[in-house]
Amino acid sequence: MNLDQIENIKKTVEAMNKFDQLEILKILSKNICKINENKSGVFVNLSLLPQPVLHEINDYIHYIKDQEDRLNKLECKKTEFKNAFFVDKDNKEDSSNKYIPVYK
Repeated sequence: MNLDQIENIKKTVEAMNKFDQLEILKILSKNICKINENKSGVFVNLSLLPQPVLHEINDYIHYIKDQEDRLNKLECKKTEFKNAFFVDKDNKEDSSNKYIPVYK
């Protein structure tokens, strides 16, 4: 991986939530990578990591992005169904109450 790709990995991991960052840390620990930790956090020199580890981290990042995309699509579908079947139904019921029946 080139320096730009490593920089992209760094920015992506920094922006992740804590759970996903811990998963990255597990990948690093599993591969016995040197990790520096202090009260400010955990630090890793990505430029010293072996290529297979960087590829594994990159694969995990792609996995996370794919899961987020799928979740967002499902949330959009859920909103569409909610609007189609529940919001419109409520509006129809409200509008039906506005009519006064006429008897002969």
